[in-house]
Amino acid sequence: QLHLVESGGGLVQPGGSLSLSCIASGFNMNYYAIGWFLQAPGQERAGVACISRSGKSIKYVDSMKGRFTLSRDNAKNTVSLELSSVKPEDTAVYYCAAKWNLITDFCTLDARNGSYDDWGQGTRVTVSS
Repeated sequence: QLHLVESGGGLVQPGGSLSLSCIASGFNMNYYAIGWFLQAPGQERAGVACISRSGKSIKYVDSMKGRFTLSRDNAKNTVSLELSSVKPEDTAVYYCAAKWNLITDFCTLDARNGSYDDWGQGTRVTVSS
């Protein structure tokens, strides 16, 4: 059974940095694309970044480009999202999700239900001074 656990959230000042981790268990992450998504209070879930199963394809939403960095270590079944130069509008619960993808090597920033096979419980990030 797929199981994803996010960690690393917390309170950070504007302009600061934070490192989020997504640890997978119960499956071989080598065959899964991983996406990161956020849900701000009162808003729908939205894409942040995603990485293909090989790590060769990485996508970011425009507002995160240059500030967030996504990487994966399949040997450790871990995907990391580094947040830097954070802004108050980055405040949200951040989720990682896994999408089985054996044949192709791509990922999607589609945050709708069904776009990914399994979701974690989320980790809260608050950007405030």
